[in-house]
Amino acid sequence: MAKAQQSMVQDAPRPRLVGDASPEARREAPRQPETSPAEAPAPKSSEPKAKGRAGALRKILLGAAAAAAIAAGGWYGYDWWTDGRFLITTDDAYVGADMAVMAPKVSGYVAAVPTAQNARVKAGDPLVVLDDGDYRLALEAADGKIATQQAAVARFDSQIAAADAQLLQAEAQVDSANADAGRASADFDRAQALAKSSYGSKQALDQARADMQRTAASVEAAKAGVTAAEANRAVLIAQKAEAERTLAELRTARAQRRRDLDATVIRAPFDGVVGNKSVQEGDYVTPGKRVMAVVPLDRVYVDANFKETQLADVAPGSKVRLSVDAYPEHDVTGVVDSLAPASGAQFSLLPPENATGNFTKIVQRVPVRVRVDPADVAKGRLRPGLSVIASVDTRTSPKPESGAVTERR
Repeated sequence: MAKAQQSMVQDAPRPRLVGDASPEARREAPRQPETSPAEAPAPKSSEPKAKGRAGALRKILLGAAAAAAIAAGGWYGYDWWTDGRFLITTDDAYVGADMAVMAPKVSGYVAAVPTAQNARVKAGDPLVVLDDGDYRLALEAADGKIATQQAAVARFDSQIAAADAQLLQAEAQVDSANADAGRASADFDRAQALAKSSYGSKQALDQARADMQRTAASVEAAKAGVTAAEANRAVLIAQKAEAERTLAELRTARAQRRRDLDATVIRAPFDGVVGNKSVQEGDYVTPGKRVMAVVPLDRVYVDANFKETQLADVAPGSKVRLSVDAYPEHDVTGVVDSLAPASGAQFSLLPPENATGNFTKIVQRVPVRVRVDPADVAKGRLRPGLSVIASVDTRTSPKPESGAVTERR
């Protein structure tokens, strides 16, 4: 029994000491940090203090945020009470201008394009020049026709002068025939008296009677000559009037040729900027073909489409604040110029017809024309088509006349 216990004690593994470990084991074993009693960890008594500081900081931040929110709300409320509640605003507003679309009046080949895209032009500056050879020849032909007709009118003047002389001659012949007729009548009276007293022969009486009748016929012939001369003169005067009317027509045709020649040069109708240029040298253009547009940037305006429920206090003369999306840092001002005579839907291609079918009420919008301050227009920043936020200051609206009643919904 004792031997068995001794053998079990011998077979039991003994704990290995650090000093007995092999060099490999010593290299693999992790080194334990050596601590001295002075470096022992201190008790965790600072954690409650850190939590207290964090809580205090959080309260300060929350208080500051609440104060900022209250200040912002107060400022917003003050701004709305003193200013915002008097403003009627819409973002359905755009810059506009009465631009001119340039198109030729006559057809022809483009000889020159003196201007360029986005170039500034003055009123009267040439924009497009067409080949004017055919139109210049047509003008010269019209001048030739006028000269020919003027010569015809001058010829009629000479013929009328000759007719006047013939008329005078015919009238003189009438006077001469009347004188002969008076002498022949006197001779006949004497011959007849002598024949009654038997102092004159019957032959002499017959001769006197024949002379009297012949001179009377001469008087009638002379008067007919006067009538013919007067008629001839009247015909010449009528022909001259016809020639003068023809001359007037030729001058009108010449003026038309002159206009056609002038139309070969397309000029700027006003000061502005060239845009949408679609023509170049050598192109063949026809009347009405769009070649470019001229935009008057010095006469831009704003069309603001306000809801019908916003128009109660909008009237011509009200001041407008304009915020252009392209230039938010620049303030633009204007004045209400006029209100459209109908809502925009009435001017659409297919106006709504609410008398048939189901009805759904939709708030309509009425265009309001805003005249921009000339000082802002002179800066040259506004371009037609830019989006604008328009705000009408109702405090500046003209007061209604005395006795008028204004209701606001």
